[in-house]
Amino acid sequence: MSDSICRWGILSSANIARKNWKAIHLSGNGVVSGVSSRNLDRANQFIDECERAAPFAQRPEAFGDHQALIESDQVDAVYVPLPTGLRKSWVIAAANAKKHVLIEKPIADTAEDALEMLQACRDNSVLLMDGVMFDHSKRIGNVRDAVAQGQLGDIRRIQTHFSFTGDKEFQNDNIRTDPVLERHGCLGDLGWYCIRMILWAMDFQAPAQVSGRTIRKLTRDGVDGWVPGEFSGELVFENGPTASFFCSFFSANQQTATISGETGYISLDDYVLPLYDSQTTFELHRHELEIDNCQWNFKRRTDAHRFDEFHSGEANAQEVSMVRTFAQRVIDNDLREDLTRRGILTQQIVDACRRSDEAGGGLLPFGS
Repeated sequence: MSDSICRWGILSSANIARKNWKAIHLSGNGVVSGVSSRNLDRANQFIDECERAAPFAQRPEAFGDHQALIESDQVDAVYVPLPTGLRKSWVIAAANAKKHVLIEKPIADTAEDALEMLQACRDNSVLLMDGVMFDHSKRIGNVRDAVAQGQLGDIRRIQTHFSFTGDKEFQNDNIRTDPVLERHGCLGDLGWYCIRMILWAMDFQAPAQVSGRTIRKLTRDGVDGWVPGEFSGELVFENGPTASFFCSFFSANQQTATISGETGYISLDDYVLPLYDSQTTFELHRHELEIDNCQWNFKRRTDAHRFDEFHSGEANAQEVSMVRTFAQRVIDNDLREDLTRRGILTQQIVDACRRSDEAGGGLLPFGS
């Protein structure tokens, strides 16, 4: 490995990999060295299409087999956007080949699998991190600072929502509705972000109790089983704060979050994928109710906080910061697990939500 460049391999030609291809191109400390697919022609097509948008000085190599890419001495780290049900074996294989691993979410089918993957990475002295882009944004750090500095008073309630409406084709053909490959459905695909935002607001404190409920099951024609198509959850923390989340494949595009304290609240309209702009924002509200005899005036008191940070596709966008951060740790051989622990805790909460759902949806002690 170069002292200043991380050489990436991408396992699969999934659409999300196109976004991260460009992120690596813009990172300044990484290059894509190879792409693998089950079909060599498909890998070559993916490379050709991405090269037209964001070319590297040397064309990445196409592999018709994931194992061949993992074993390549031209690859330092792999990005794994494979379906969740297939990830465990490939992450362990990559770790055993001494490759660092950036993985899509959810990390695994279960927390037990995620911990097994983490142990393989520990045994081989390589990094494991999940690909939550907003973890690495300027905005989220400033949201957390506002909460930590007491600008809202003590936190009382957090609410998050992530949804989009999938059409009939999505419901029958999209991998996210496959009960074998993506068993957590909307909870794994969208709820992961809802939970992560809650954890940011709580400085990654684990909840004391968790509940979850599948509101609507999603089935595919001719396929046994179902995935959560609409899901809600509740988290209860020690000393009083509570949080709720809602995720759905049946509700319009919405990515909203509110963090409510005793003296004010923060709101975000786009906490996962920033709205099209050259800045990201959040709003801090301290509205006032003034009563004068028969006249009641509820007055807006809102401060908008703005950050120079493109929504996507530029050098200061959150996905670029994500791959740059990971690559720098690879280059520096920085094996701290602070970023890894975020993903493990999120996976454990997802599992707890599913256990609650199976038990009728009531609150259960976290970790039970």
